Amino acid sequence: MKQYIVDAFTEKIFGGNPAAVCVLEKFPTEELMLNIARENNLSETAFAVREGNFYRLRWFTPSTEIDFCGHATLATAFVILTELEKNSPRVEFETLSGRFTVERRGKFFEMNFPAYTPKKIPVTAAMSEALGAKVLEAYLARDLLMVLESAAAVENLSPDMDKLSKLDGLIQAVTAAGENFDCVSRVFAPKIKIPEDPVTGSTHCLIAPYWSERLGKKKLIARQASERGGILHCEVSGARVKISGSAVLFAVSDLKI
Repeated sequence: MKQYIVDAFTEKIFGGNPAAVCVLEKFPTEELMLNIARENNLSETAFAVREGNFYRLRWFTPSTEIDFCGHATLATAFVILTELEKNSPRVEFETLSGRFTVERRGKFFEMNFPAYTPKKIPVTAAMSEALGAKVLEAYLARDLLMVLESAAAVENLSPDMDKLSKLDGLIQAVTAAGENFDCVSRVFAPKIKIPEDPVTGSTHCLIAPYWSERLGKKKLIARQASERGGILHCEVSGARVKISGSAVLFAVSDLKI
């Protein structure tokens, strides 16, 4: 089994968010896919199988299969369009969250995702205690989004992972207006054994619509301020969000399975 390691949402190795990608003739058992993800110990390992004119795509964390992952979708599209089908300009994926299209646009890969419709919820003392920072607003969809006072507050955050894991949402994200970007964010997922995710495409389907409405603009440049860091180019159009980014190949290996 051939496996690719791709750094997504970056133009240089050791930046962005690494994902493992396996493109196969058929899916292994769920137990084997989960064991591979555990062995990789990356936030996501993606498995893709071609079915007619599209690929069926599944994502696994070291602890479970998840329904949506942006950076591993980018990584898989990068592998298919630069390694396996070099003359193809686009690829379609069928997933647990519906069908996604990824198109190559120069050095970027543009993903077309459904936007989350967030529900504004009351800010609680538990939120501020978990983050160690003042929370101005909170929104809930699949993930919990908490708005902080400044980019510095986001960047300097040292949250309590145990308290964070007790908050609503599969993933807990923080955001603020950016200084050199439209917005900055950080994303934490202790519930699925990912303390901090370096760059998270799926959660920007919640972050981008929030800032689009607040700033009154459809196109945004977002920075995820993790240690590795990453840049996401977002465009909000009604119920859809286009998220574009670059990717680089780090390694190719043969799994002895």
